[in-house]
Amino acid sequence: MKKFFKMAVALSVMALAAGSASAWNWPWAAKSENKISLTGSTTVLPIAQKAAEEFMKINKGVEVSVKGGGSGVGIAAIIDGSADIGNASRAIKAKEIINAKSKGINPVGNEVAKDGIAMVVHKSNPIDAITLDQLRDIFSGRITNWSKIGGGSGKIVAVSRDTTSGTYEVFGELVLRGAKLRDDAIMTVSNREVAENVKNTEGAIGYLGLAFLSDEMKVLKVEGVMATEANVINGTYKVARPLYMYTNGEPSGLVKQFIDYVVSSEGQKIVKEVGYVPVK
Repeated sequence: MKKFFKMAVALSVMALAAGSASAWNWPWAAKSENKISLTGSTTVLPIAQKAAEEFMKINKGVEVSVKGGGSGVGIAAIIDGSADIGNASRAIKAKEIINAKSKGINPVGNEVAKDGIAMVVHKSNPIDAITLDQLRDIFSGRITNWSKIGGGSGKIVAVSRDTTSGTYEVFGELVLRGAKLRDDAIMTVSNREVAENVKNTEGAIGYLGLAFLSDEMKVLKVEGVMATEANVINGTYKVARPLYMYTNGEPSGLVKQFIDYVVSSEGQKIVKEVGYVPVK
């Protein structure tokens, strides 16, 4: 009887090992059941959502929750400890670092993808290209009518992201370059809302991430270069930025396993699939 019991136990262990082998063979397979949470950038959101879905398929029993809210929200969540990963489409600001350090938090930016910020107009707009100076003049309010830049006649409706958005921060740095955003700009909380406003408003111009482009609006060349994956990679499209997943300190445990998955060859396929530019 004892011999039979030992054999049964051995067979049970072998069966459990065999059943979990497919997950354990992956270098990013979770070594224990757990939960992690991500919040922040709506630009990074499609990457995070798809990666979480696939990661949970590989790691049965692991729960990965993903929320949006904007880059500022994501970085704040790392500082106050309400999320394990803060998604951001911009680099952390000096004042955020100071705030974090004062609370014993060490924010680390883990680059997971690249993105271009495309300039889009209503499909009826006759222009096909625009310069950085023209963009600055439009979004600062110096140019208010399309006739000034060959876009027919009509009022320009500027559509912007809200000030908590990483996309807004990068646009301000690369396009506005110190100019103040016009007071009558339509402020939106997501890339999708920018797209909705532009495609439904004649005279509208806005900016959004590559993953949110569609045939329902016209994409403009900027300084003669189209916003494409290839042009972001080769550096000819200048309105581009890295995308980050921030952690408190160097990632470890399940958080590290998740980020390792996102930057793995499998994860970078997801990055490309949802419309962004892989980092490798």
